[in-house]
Amino acid sequence: MRELSKRETVTIGLMLFALFFGAGNMIFPPALGQAAGTHVWMAMLGFIITGVGLPLLGVVAVGLAGGGLSTLANRVHPLFGVIFTVIVYLAIGPFLAIPRTGTVSYEMAVLPFLPASAGQSWLPLFLSTLVFFAVTFWLSLHPSKLVDRIGKLLTPLLLLTIALMFVKGALSPIGEIGAPVGPYEKTPFFKGFLEGYLTLDALAAMVFGIVVTTAVREQGITDRKKISLATAKAGIVAALGLALVYLALGYLGATSQVLGASDNGGQILSGVVAQLFGQGGALLLGVAVTLACITTSVGLVTACSRYFSDLFPAISYKTMAAILCVFSTAVANVGLTQLISFSVPVLIAIYPLAIVLMLLSFLHTAFRGYSSVYIGAIIATAAISLIDGLVLLGAKLDQITAVYKNLPLYEEGIGWLLPAIAGSLLGFLWGSLRPRRSQEKTAYREKTSGTP
Repeated sequence: MRELSKRETVTIGLMLFALFFGAGNMIFPPALGQAAGTHVWMAMLGFIITGVGLPLLGVVAVGLAGGGLSTLANRVHPLFGVIFTVIVYLAIGPFLAIPRTGTVSYEMAVLPFLPASAGQSWLPLFLSTLVFFAVTFWLSLHPSKLVDRIGKLLTPLLLLTIALMFVKGALSPIGEIGAPVGPYEKTPFFKGFLEGYLTLDALAAMVFGIVVTTAVREQGITDRKKISLATAKAGIVAALGLALVYLALGYLGATSQVLGASDNGGQILSGVVAQLFGQGGALLLGVAVTLACITTSVGLVTACSRYFSDLFPAISYKTMAAILCVFSTAVANVGLTQLISFSVPVLIAIYPLAIVLMLLSFLHTAFRGYSSVYIGAIIATAAISLIDGLVLLGAKLDQITAVYKNLPLYEEGIGWLLPAIAGSLLGFLWGSLRPRRSQEKTAYREKTSGTP
């Protein structure tokens, strides 16, 4: 039976790497490195688990499910499948990821070259994002090979730039690695683990997974197990690339405390490049990042417009693209630092749900595909993660959190883990006690989602 060759595996793996590696991913490791200081490697280990490991699991999970994100989410309940899929598309679309492309472009390609006084005004950011998303909208109307070609050219260019930065930064660091600050002082691993949520890649993986499995099928692989194995191998190639990039950027951030505290990773990275290569280097990086942000933005707007125009047939693709670009422009004008701050509670609320879905997909046959297992795990997880998100948004839920603090690992940010396990075990017990009903549900799910 045919299997992917090493060359085909590497090719699909690099394609997946390019899907994950957006310019926005460049800003989080430097910020982590600067704050973690001498604890940078322990913090980076946690970051890589969620920023690299989870996306890999997500791609493989979708491959195992035999469909897209909705197929995986439908295992809980069809209504949950719709709601969760919409939330994921909103997160990787107009609420977080798309606006971030515009703000990262501004922070790295415009702000460093403005007078200090101009940077305090709202006008430069507004004009920059207005132009950025106007170009995005125009390109999204006719997504062509031009955007793909730019992306294929820019990914190697950005990787080369990062490699040069790392080599020069290692040989001639701009400063010493300083002391850790904040949570990185006592719990660097868990802080890094939560920071990995900000990449949004685990959520994106649940959308990109179908792209990878389709690419594998196009190579003539038809057996379900072979597809899953090939997807996993390609995912490992992408994961190794992401891990190396994050480690290099984290180190550069750790040596940047000499620059002083910065509001976000974009400012840190621009400062590091200016110190290493001068303003010319900063300008070159800014242009490359801007073009990369545009290609990422076009890809996200295109994917989200197609999904939502299919979900709401009365709204055409063109109209939906316009709505997304206008909305993203408005959100982007809160600024990168504020956008990241807003994204934290949202991701704290929904990321655990995605993690649980991924992990359960690997055990699907072991618990006989009982929907009660998914329901129990998701309800238990949501009871913790949604409250955590609301608290971070400012909700006063002291009585509830006082109880939750008794949960193991709650202070570290993953208090949902044991409740999720307990919920899944109760769900399995329920399903085992009602075999006929469970079999009927499993048969229905297999019929509607293609689950083996």
